[in-house]
Amino acid sequence: MAQTSDLGAGRGGGTGEIEPSFRNALPYFLALAIFPLVINAAVHGGWWIALPLAFYWVAGLFEGRLGEDEGNMDPEATPEDRLFWYKLAVWMWAVLWPATLVFSLWQMLVAGRLAAWEVVLMALVLATVAQSVFIVGHEMIHRLSAWERRFGEFLLASVSYPHYVTEHIYIHHALVGTPWDVGSAPRGQSFWHYFPREVASNFTESWRVQRNRLARRHLPVWHYSNPFWRYFVECAFWYALIWWMGGAWAVAVYVVLCLGVVFSMKISNYLQHYGLRRIRLPSGKFERVQPWHSWSAARKMDNWLFFNMQRHSDHHAAAGRRYPQMQHHGEDMSPQLPGGYGKMFALALFPRRWFAVMDPLVDEWRARFYPRIEDWSAYDSPAFAARPDAFEAIEEILGAAPRLGEWINHDPALLDNLARKEFTDLDLPGGFGPDSQFEALARRGLARVYWTHEFGVAEMKEEIADIPVQGVREAVEIARGWSNGKTFQIAVHTMRGNLTPVEASKALANVAEASIAAVLSAVEEELAGRAADGGVATVVLGDLASGEAAPGCDLDVLFLHAGGPPRHHESLCRALLEALCELSRDNLLLAPVPRDREPRTVRSLAEFVDRHRTGGTAAELLELTRARCVHTCGDDGLRERFGRARRDALLHGAARDRLIAELREAPGDAPVPGPLSIEHLRGGLRDVERAARFLYVANCADPSDAPAPSAASVFSAAGEDGLISREAAGRLAEAAAAWRNLRGILRLVSDDDLAVETASPKVEAVIARACGASGFDALTATVRETAAGAARDIDAIAA
Repeated sequence: MAQTSDLGAGRGGGTGEIEPSFRNALPYFLALAIFPLVINAAVHGGWWIALPLAFYWVAGLFEGRLGEDEGNMDPEATPEDRLFWYKLAVWMWAVLWPATLVFSLWQMLVAGRLAAWEVVLMALVLATVAQSVFIVGHEMIHRLSAWERRFGEFLLASVSYPHYVTEHIYIHHALVGTPWDVGSAPRGQSFWHYFPREVASNFTESWRVQRNRLARRHLPVWHYSNPFWRYFVECAFWYALIWWMGGAWAVAVYVVLCLGVVFSMKISNYLQHYGLRRIRLPSGKFERVQPWHSWSAARKMDNWLFFNMQRHSDHHAAAGRRYPQMQHHGEDMSPQLPGGYGKMFALALFPRRWFAVMDPLVDEWRARFYPRIEDWSAYDSPAFAARPDAFEAIEEILGAAPRLGEWINHDPALLDNLARKEFTDLDLPGGFGPDSQFEALARRGLARVYWTHEFGVAEMKEEIADIPVQGVREAVEIARGWSNGKTFQIAVHTMRGNLTPVEASKALANVAEASIAAVLSAVEEELAGRAADGGVATVVLGDLASGEAAPGCDLDVLFLHAGGPPRHHESLCRALLEALCELSRDNLLLAPVPRDREPRTVRSLAEFVDRHRTGGTAAELLELTRARCVHTCGDDGLRERFGRARRDALLHGAARDRLIAELREAPGDAPVPGPLSIEHLRGGLRDVERAARFLYVANCADPSDAPAPSAASVFSAAGEDGLISREAAGRLAEAAAAWRNLRGILRLVSDDDLAVETASPKVEAVIARACGASGFDALTATVRETAAGAARDIDAIAA
């Protein structure tokens, strides 16, 4: 459960009180010293241009030598009129910057006194100085007086970013430390991934905010009160001025200058909140912003030059304070950056070095301020960043089913399927029944009836058909998206215990068949593929055919044609195969079909019959024990004719005796990598499947009755027919179901080779519950006992 910090909010952690006075305000006037240096460089050029850059270089040298600035002014005991000198420093900077910028641009673009290389260097100087535009502009847009806010807005327009006013006030401050604030970088996000998203979001979200504000007043978005009109006029002023001074080339240089300034500002935003998250409360809201939700620093020189920008944690806790009143918070109240802003700016440009330094500090912050939260994976996940409202589901999925967690992190839109009516009607919320056991039984009953009876292949095909599409490509995209959504719903039902993995496998096989049929129908329609006579049958093999599908299921397909021109049918088969290969890309249910895989030989039905009558291999005949026609193009009777040909091959095929001999022969033991690795376990899934196929081929008189029987159904039928004892049949059927349950849940939550020693208790609980075990230890013991019993029964069958 989400917990708030165990630490309370108090006033600063400074080492002394600061009285407002001219003497204490004087260091902040140091930031103004850059302007005469810039003007002198613009007038004289040459080596004078190095002086502004040297100013910042020298300041950097003093950054660590002047020590920390941990003193605090008492904001409650300091009236506004005692801050005049502090305000004057900011006001003077705000006035001097536009004047210096215009004068320097005149010297660079109009006066003609500077050489080209001097113009380039002066542009670099202006870009360096302009980094403080956001600091001063930010200070002014937070003020109550309208003239200060407008002046700050005008300053931001000088670097083409006036919409920062809307974004910062209405978005960043309201949503800081949550996924809704793109400016709060989550742990593990590099600056290079952060920067373009943040810039794009600033504009689009600012526009959305102002549009919504106007809508609440029943005003159109183009109403004159929309501040974007002001932003446009302010930016137009600067661009018109630059154009007048130097034309298109000057405008291009100015754009690059502005981009550099924005780039610098975004590094500052990035490092101020990196990895720090507000905790989601049980009510669904986020905790209030506290000082520990921003990184702080206390370098004295940086505070003087940048007007206490390093005290960012207090700014969010009390945004109305002027910069001299902002408090320094010590380590007990706010995480501290390991260096000054200059050092951190450089570090942020190199993601590996940044993560190596900052991620351990983020972990320390979590342990210090939120010791009760052990698992932060939900807060760090891309799914939470994209779907904050689905936090509870994300937390549940990441904790209990890592594979589903990978799915939602790759495609957060999957979470929208949990809000659809067909899901919520089955996964009822708690509290509707007399107790939790009754509620669990009700959910299981609803899910089981819906997915195994009410919503079958025919209903699925109708649902896909109701979605309008044009062309095969769009049909593939629609079918893939529909399949992924249904697969995810079934997976979550299984994770929550509403479906057993065996029940889920049948539903997943239906999903696969419906999506395959939709794609093949689109190909047939696009190619006008119904020939005057004959047609093509699409036959699926293996787990898809027997209704035992699981995520990552192989899409193994056999095409057969009959009647009509063979060349036409072969061309159609190639188009069908290509569409199915595309369907398997990014498909949660189907394993991707390698493009370089050798395709199966496309045969006519007559060639298929002749091959199995006179030759063929045991492996080809084994595939026919689980083979089902899922779609026909053209001749609808081809499905029935394939069934007869399949029956004839299994009863009278030339390879039948070889196949029976191979299935009778017990395979050698294989190394077992883990207690749940059942594929090659003696008496495990491989052995049980071989025994079932042996009984099916060697003893079933009419295999056409079940074109793709599961192993459990084969054993049950063999017991009924007296081929094996009813007791052995029951044990083997239970073993087959147990292995399919275990394999199915492993495919859903992790993979077949789950590392038991690294599985979390939640993952272990999901696996044990799906297999009907009381716990994970009981499950591993049951696996050994079931395998041993199955091995004895299989040995008896072989004898």
